[in-house]
Amino acid sequence: MKTYASFCIQYLVCAAFCISVAWRGCGASQVVTMRESSLEAVRGDSVLLPCSFFTSSDFSRLNVIWTLAPSSSPGSPVQVIVFDHGQVIKNPSLIGRVDFTGLPFSADIMLNETRVSDGGIYRCMVNNPPDTADPGVGELLLSVLEPPSLPVCEWDGASDVGGSVRLSCSVEEGVPTPEIRWEKVNPEEISLPINMEGELSGSVQIVNVSSQTSGLYRCSAANVLGTENCYINLAIYNSGPPGVLPGVLLTLVMALVLLALLVIILWLHRTGQDGRSRRRRDRKAEEEECYNEIRYTPSLMKRSFV
Repeated sequence: MKTYASFCIQYLVCAAFCISVAWRGCGASQVVTMRESSLEAVRGDSVLLPCSFFTSSDFSRLNVIWTLAPSSSPGSPVQVIVFDHGQVIKNPSLIGRVDFTGLPFSADIMLNETRVSDGGIYRCMVNNPPDTADPGVGELLLSVLEPPSLPVCEWDGASDVGGSVRLSCSVEEGVPTPEIRWEKVNPEEISLPINMEGELSGSVQIVNVSSQTSGLYRCSAANVLGTENCYINLAIYNSGPPGVLPGVLLTLVMALVLLALLVIILWLHRTGQDGRSRRRRDRKAEEEECYNEIRYTPSLMKRSFV
C-alpha cells in the first residue's frame, strides 16, 4: 500500500515537472478562444466581438491585432485595431466606432454604429513575448443586416388595347438580399410571375393588354427586417377599331379642301359682282355726259345765226 502511494506521488510530481518544462522551458503558445464563430447585427447597432486568450507571460509586451476581410473584397484584409506595448492604434476610418473593452485580460472589441461594409471575417491575433510560438489566431464572421430600401416602380410600353406593357421594380439596399414580388391588388388580388434582372431588380411583362388589365399593381421588397412597397396605377385605353383614325383624318382633309374651294368661289363671285357694278356705273356716267353735250348744242347754234 505504501509502495503504491509513493508511486502515485512520484508520478504526479514527474508529470507536473514535465508540464512545467514543456510550458515554460520550451516556449508556451498563446491560446486564443473565439466564444462565437458568427454574429449578426442590425445596421446602426453596436456589437461585441469576443476574443479570449491565455498566456504564460506577463502583459508588458502584449500585442493584439484585429483585421477584417470584408465581404465585398475578402481578398483584401484591412487592419481594424491594434494593441502594441500599451498603445492602441485604430484604423482612421473606424475612429470613434471601435475600441477594446477588456485589455489586458481579454482582446474583446466593441464595434458601434455598424454599417453593411463592416460585414466580413474578423481575425484576432495575439502574441505575447517571450512566448516564442506562433501568435494565437481566432476568426469569426460578422453579418450586418439591413432592411430593404424603398423600391422604385416604373412602367413602359403601349397602354392601348392589344399592346404590351412592362412593369419594373428595383431596390438599392437590403441585407439579406430582399425578395421582390409583383402583385395586382385592385380590383382583384393576383400574384404575377416575375423575371429577376440581377439580385435587386425584377420585372413583369404583360402582353395583349385589355381593359381588364387596368388596375393597381404593387411591388414588394422584403427580407427578415421588413417590407417596403411601391405602386403603379395602370390604365388601358380603347383606341377604337383599326382604320378609324385614318378615316377621320381623311374626312377632315377633304372637309378643309372643300371649305377652301368654297371660299375661293365666293371670293371670285364677289369680285365679279364688283366688276360688273363698276362697269355699270362707268357706262351710266358716260351716258349722262353725252346727254348734257346734246342738250346744250341747239342754243349755241341759235346764237350763231342771229
